[in-house]
Amino acid sequence: MPFRSRWTGQATAHFEKLQAAASASVQRRAKDRKAKASKAEGLFKPVEKCVRLLLENPRHPGLQTHEYHSIEHPHDPGQKVFEAYVQNRTPGAFRLFWCYGPEKGDITIIAITPHP
Repeated sequence: MPFRSRWTGQATAHFEKLQAAASASVQRRAKDRKAKASKAEGLFKPVEKCVRLLLENPRHPGLQTHEYHSIEHPHDPGQKVFEAYVQNRTPGAFRLFWCYGPEKGDITIIAITPHP
């Protein structure tokens, strides 16, 4: 059963910023007729994949999902917050922080950020 996504303002802003940078890079690359993808494109693709996999199956082994204690649940402070890997074995690897709720069948994406 796929989950519905909910986004915090911070997560939405960061996702849109990454998406805009990747889109601009693709356009520049097409204009300059270059084949090699930029860093912006290389970052947005795994972020997008992580979100897709998370909504399909939060326990997908590639996400390496585990509980994270330093962020408070935005809807219910007594509930758990989780961390999923966007990248691995990369300096400043990105992570996606998320939680279940507020409604049944929802996943709230709290933040997309470099590893703290």
